[in-house]
Amino acid sequence: QVQLVESGGGLVQPGESLRLSCAASGFPLYSYAIAWFRQAPGKEREAVSCISSDGRIYYGDSVRGRFTISRDNAKNSVYLQMNNLNPEDTAMYYCATDFPWGSSSWPPLRAFFCGDLGSWGQGTQVTVSS
Repeated sequence: QVQLVESGGGLVQPGESLRLSCAASGFPLYSYAIAWFRQAPGKEREAVSCISSDGRIYYGDSVRGRFTISRDNAKNSVYLQMNNLNPEDTAMYYCATDFPWGSSSWPPLRAFFCGDLGSWGQGTQVTVSS
C-alpha cells in the first residue's frame, strides 16, 4: 500500500522540542521530493521544509535555525526535528511527496524549490502551550 504516515506530534511547552516522523511505504522515498507542511486553524497550509529529489534542503523563514529536516533512506522515512518551539508553531503537520500515487486528500502545493507536491499523509497535531 502506497502511503505516508506521520507521527510524533503532541502537546509541549514553549521552548521545548519535538521530533516528527514520516514513514513512507510502497515507493522509494529517496527518489522523490519530500516536504513538511503545516496548517493552523483558519490559516492556509504552508511549507515548512523540504528535501528535493537531488537532496537539496530548504526551510521557511519562520523555522530556519530551529527546525532540521533529515531523511533515512534505509527506513524510507523523513524527520523534522523541531527545537525551541513557540505557540506560533501550533498546527497540524503534514508530510507530502511528488510521487504520483493517484487521488489524494489535498491539491498539490509548492514547497520552496522542491516543486509541487500532491501526495499527502494524514497529519500529526503539534500544540505548543504553557
